[in-house]
Amino acid sequence: MSDKHQPAPFVVGVGRSGTTLLRLMLDAHSELAIPPETHFLPALIELFGDAREPTADELVAAVQTHAGWRDFGMDEAKLRAIFEPNSNSVPAAATQATPAEGGAAAQPIRAFYAAYAARHSKPRWGDKTPVYIESIAKIGGTLGDQARFVHLIRDGRDVAVSRGARAIKRGREATPARTEAETWKQRIQGAREQAREVEHYLELRYEDLISDAEAALQKVCKFIELEFDPAMLSYHEGAQERLSEFSDLPSKGGKVRPSSERIAAHALTSEPPQADRVERWRTELDTSAIADYEDVAGDLLADLDYPLGGG
Repeated sequence: MSDKHQPAPFVVGVGRSGTTLLRLMLDAHSELAIPPETHFLPALIELFGDAREPTADELVAAVQTHAGWRDFGMDEAKLRAIFEPNSNSVPAAATQATPAEGGAAAQPIRAFYAAYAARHSKPRWGDKTPVYIESIAKIGGTLGDQARFVHLIRDGRDVAVSRGARAIKRGREATPARTEAETWKQRIQGAREQAREVEHYLELRYEDLISDAEAALQKVCKFIELEFDPAMLSYHEGAQERLSEFSDLPSKGGKVRPSSERIAAHALTSEPPQADRVERWRTELDTSAIADYEDVAGDLLADLDYPLGGG
């Protein structure tokens, strides 16, 4: 099977739902490379909305719409070489796309990921960018059957706990529970609506990944047509090395988020899955916050088999 036909996992989800954990697990597979978050795919796909074909420079500029593009370990010259016509910088199979195999943007997308995977001596690639939960239909419409969306869902109350702790660490106030619930509910429902427009979509619970990682990963491997590799269960042994790709990240207002801070935010991935990351909301949210959250999103929590209140 050629690269362009090999299923590629796209891990999406609400922020703080464990997508980095799943990324590192999958990336530990001997055949699969998943880069740090990409973010630029919507901008790159939009370039092909006009009749003319974008230049290599325009494609590079699209990649650079993501402030963290240096995480990929490629400078501008390397990126440009990937996107040049008849480039020898990526495996030939990755660049031989036809309209039947995807939209017009499929070829440069495949070329980028294939080049990244080749840098890590792996034949297959995937993606982990949580915000693509809002671009499922767009990416699926471009890559067609190749795109396999893995939507990682975590109990929204635990998402609120994690997001609140991160906000406080950064010197901000935690978002009110009702607002957190609205965001969580809207994004999950939005993903389910977009899932109707793509060929392959899988929902996976964070809690199942924590309680039985092997069973959860077996399920994902079957979904992306990849043989299970036990090395995925030892992901934590190489987590720090993989996270070291993070560069200093420019942000609004001229501030820079240092790579050390970005790595520290995912420190737990250097350890095996921890059961105490589940149902933290029971002890870390007060009763009024729990009530507010469930008032907004209780129906979706119940639909996902999460117990309500003290249940």
